[in-house]
Amino acid sequence: MTQKSFNIAVAGATGAVGNQMIDCLEERSFPIKTVKFLASKRSAGKQIRFKGDMTPVEELTADSFKGVDIAIFSAGGGTSEKFAPCAADDGCVVVDNSSQWRMHPDVPLVVPEVNPHAVSGYKTKGIIANPNCSTIQMVVALKPIHDQYRIKRIVVSTYQAVSGTGKKAVDELFDQTRAMINFLDYETTVYPHRIAFNCLPHIDQFLENGYTKEEMKMVNETRKIFEDDSIRVSATTVRVPVFYGHSESVNIETEKPVNPEDARSLLENAPGVKVMDDPKNNVYPMAIDAAGQDLTLVGRIRKDESVDNGLAMWIAADNIRKGAAVNAVQIAEILAKEHL
Repeated sequence: MTQKSFNIAVAGATGAVGNQMIDCLEERSFPIKTVKFLASKRSAGKQIRFKGDMTPVEELTADSFKGVDIAIFSAGGGTSEKFAPCAADDGCVVVDNSSQWRMHPDVPLVVPEVNPHAVSGYKTKGIIANPNCSTIQMVVALKPIHDQYRIKRIVVSTYQAVSGTGKKAVDELFDQTRAMINFLDYETTVYPHRIAFNCLPHIDQFLENGYTKEEMKMVNETRKIFEDDSIRVSATTVRVPVFYGHSESVNIETEKPVNPEDARSLLENAPGVKVMDDPKNNVYPMAIDAAGQDLTLVGRIRKDESVDNGLAMWIAADNIRKGAAVNAVQIAEILAKEHL
């Protein structure tokens, strides 16, 4: 039987995540009939190499999605709010990487290793949401433990790379680091404080409850993905002077007793997970290990001795790949294989 192929569009194709989405489509041999790269008017006409050919970027408009089967968006919340419904109206299924649709009750929020069944919910609005990068890697690691022991409470502190903010932040870290090493003046424009040789406990806007929007994304998205509003989550998100790769310190409390050995065994057999847990030989996940990988790395698995049924671990993943592009393409693969 001939494999079915699809007409694909990538919106926000010229951005860092959009570029990775295009690479992932090619790397994973997604069954493509035609491909369309979309971006803002100022980027229209640029050329993007795909499968050996140069393809011109087109301006993103309300009419861009006629005849398109799946559109993968990484163009910001405002753009998604405006154009995703246009795509859906034309019969295209949107996989959106922004925060715009994540908590909409009629839009599934999907991590393929965790809740692939939720993809079927796209039929209501024609949109599927990609979770926040920091949420994705955490739930990939916690899913097998939650299934076996039921997680009651999560305390997570993140150490997030500047690439999560975008290219300007990557450039700012590089420029500030070079300036400081050479005893030169530096500028601070992307973040409220210097990021080089510093940690900022501040990602996104502060809310009235004292948490940031990024922290509350992790709370609300985790509950939605696990389909369990009773899970208590407390998050502290921190921007660190790392270019690529988010790391997380995670402590969980489970309903049933859990020991590190059993948890480690579950994770070693979990989809999308690689266990790196040999601290005596200095083996544990680091951002430099995660960069460029599609797997979620887990290590430092140990008993949390401060609570009954507690477990602590360290998680790292590439925030641009698994935290965004790869997850979106995996969702598109489920759509193509099972729903379209």
